[in-house]
Amino acid sequence: MKLQTVSIFVDDQQRAADFYTTKLGFAIAADVPMGAHRWLTVVDPARPDSTQISLEPKDHPAVSPFVDALVADGIPFCVLGVDDVQAEYDRLVALGVTFTQPPTDMGPVIIAVLDDTCGNLLQLAQFTG
Repeated sequence: MKLQTVSIFVDDQQRAADFYTTKLGFAIAADVPMGAHRWLTVVDPARPDSTQISLEPKDHPAVSPFVDALVADGIPFCVLGVDDVQAEYDRLVALGVTFTQPPTDMGPVIIAVLDDTCGNLLQLAQFTG
């Protein structure tokens, strides 16, 4: 058994697809029309068989209050592992990505928090020890 897909709830699927591919570097794994929305997933292009991220529409009534509360409290929805947080921070800032927390050394991990433009905060993490 393995973790196949995780969901991130987004305000706009197309904007999310653009951000997650052009800024974060993921690749589209699935893009299937489903009425007003799509089954839209992205994946690490170097590991196409790895866990996919489903960019889910934020339509369920329970989702907006939950995600909005996380953002209001500055809590990232998920953590993305990177080899070098400072290098990713510099690369993403150059692409116009907004960070709510710059790279911060927290002991065994260096973290930074960014806004995905689709209603979520995401944490970058580099484990150092």
